[in-house]
Amino acid sequence: MDQTILYILLISAISFGLTMLALIDIILKDFGSIKVKIIWHFIAIIPIIGWLIYLIFGFKKGQKKKPA
Repeated sequence: MDQTILYILLISAISFGLTMLALIDIILKDFGSIKVKIIWHFIAIIPIIGWLIYLIFGFKKGQKKKPA
């Protein structure tokens, strides 16, 4: 029983961390329009699989913003 809770917490922590990395990446990229950026934000915050969807389909779509 205790190991099950530990595994659930571990999976949750990893998922939360990857979600945060996806959101930071979305913030730092330019997707051409604010509408597309907002859509990727909503996709990335889907519990457990949102970051994976972004990694597969959205990671290469945006371009890094150039420094000012």
